[in-house]
Amino acid sequence: MKTAQKYKICRRLGPGVYEKCQTPKYVASLNRHDKGKKDKRPKPLSAYALQFLQKQRVRFTYVISEKQFANYIEKAINHKGALATDSLYELLENRLDNVVYRLGLAHTRRLSRQMVSHGHFTINGKKTTIPSYQVRLNDKIAVREGSKKSVLFADVKKKMEEYTIPNWLAFDSSSLIGTVQGKPKNTDGFLDLNTVLEFYSR
Repeated sequence: MKTAQKYKICRRLGPGVYEKCQTPKYVASLNRHDKGKKDKRPKPLSAYALQFLQKQRVRFTYVISEKQFANYIEKAINHKGALATDSLYELLENRLDNVVYRLGLAHTRRLSRQMVSHGHFTINGKKTTIPSYQVRLNDKIAVREGSKKSVLFADVKKKMEEYTIPNWLAFDSSSLIGTVQGKPKNTDGFLDLNTVLEFYSR
């Protein structure tokens, strides 16, 4: 997807959707776009429009299709013993491509999906090429032995010095092995999953 198109999506859904929209370059682009529009009052959005925007925000953030997302919604609603919002967030965060991204091994979720699809990772010793694979507690996500010399994993130790891994994950930069050690929690407030569930309950 072209940068200009990503910027357009970020102006509509928020800068947290794409990594490219969390840079000074995007801020400069946003300022240029907003120049001359400061006196114009934006039209208030309907409840439906707000719910739709939240749904799209989640979909674009995790780079998943409408069909995939609808399946996650159904699973979250039907999951007994947990809040639907918590279940939905866990389903999204526990995707293998997202875990690779959260471990800091890819700078975007699109790249992490490609890396998984190309067979660069193993789960508990078995090669896995399915980006949507759901990791579980204590799973070991490792860079495949044959991929360790790839340019994709060059200077991992140096990169980890400037990166903070979520506390539900752990990573050993020497062995290139990550471990799921807890459940992800939606604490940053960017994703309003309650509103998303309201959209699907219509």
